[in-house]
Order: sequence, then C-alpha cells, then structure tokens
Amino acid sequence: MSMETVVEDIREEAQERAEALRSEAEAEADEIIADAEADAESIREEREREAEREVEQEREQRLSSAKLEAKQERLSARRDVLEDVREQVEAEIAGLEGDTREELTRSLVDAAATEFDADADVDVYGRADDEELIEGVLADYDGFSYAGEYDCLGGVVVESDASRVRVNNTFDSVIESVWEDNLRDVSSRLFEEQ
Repeated sequence: MSMETVVEDIREEAQERAEALRSEAEAEADEIIADAEADAESIREEREREAEREVEQEREQRLSSAKLEAKQERLSARRDVLEDVREQVEAEIAGLEGDTREELTRSLVDAAATEFDADADVDVYGRADDEELIEGVLADYDGFSYAGEYDCLGGVVVESDASRVRVNNTFDSVIESVWEDNLRDVSSRLFEEQ
C-alpha cells in the first residue's frame, strides 16, 4: 500500500465521517426545528385559547353589567310608578268630602276611643280643614275635644295625658299600613307578575 492509497483511504474515511456528522447534525437540526415549531404552535394555540377566554370573560362581564343596569333601570321605573300610584291614592283620599269623609273620620275616632277610659279627657288633633267635621263627630264622645291642627291628609291623632296613650289614626297612617301590607300585590298587579 502506498502512501497515496493510505492518504486516499483516510480522506475517504474523513469524508464519510464528515458526511455522517453532517447528516447527523442535519437530522438533529431538523428535530430541533420540528420541536421548536411544535412548541411555537402549542404556544400560539394556548395564546389563542387565552385570548378567546379573555374575550368570552369580557363579553360575560359586559353582558352581566348590561343585565344589572337594565334590572336597576326596571326597578327604578317600577319604583317611580309605585310612587305615582301612592301619590294618586293619597290625593284621592285627601280629596274625599262630605258623608264619605265623615264616615271615615268617625270610624277612626271610634277605633281610637276603645284605647281610652270612659272618663278620660282626650285631645283630638286633625287636619286644619277638618276642624268643623271633627268637632261635629266629637260631639258624640264625652271627654273628647278638638285640640288643634295635625299635618295629615285627614283622620285623627288621639291622645290623653292621663293614660299616656297616643293613637295615630290618620289617613296617612292607614295608607302606610295598607301600602306596606299590600305592596307586593300592588306591584304584581301593576307589572303583571306571577
């Protein structure tokens, strides 16, 4: 074997080895690139899912906020309607006249009278415009006298120093009691709730 043959064999072996290393490096590079692309795809998909979740969450928050705002507006509108209805009721009651007003006032005095002893001196207060009416009703009650004005829609406030009892039988107090007891029914009827 000549030196040239040995050099040629070494050269061929070196080229084969270089070719093998290059193929191995290319394969490793392809694998690294494939892994990097797979990682990049995974990251992109995760970011898309995150973005979709954020968009969905934002949509849900806005929808929830809009629903809450709509509900608050509905409740405010209902409250306004109920206030209007109550004001109309108060106006109707305040506007009662004649026999109807006298009957109601008399029944409120009757109800209050049961709270006092028969021999008690009882002061009765009422609306200034009802003074004459109240004095006429009180003529039927011993010890009861009109004591002055009370700011109300009508009816009476009855009290006695001797028994320290005070009965508020004004139209206002009756309306308040009936209103509180029946607010749910009134609301249901007005807004057709089941």
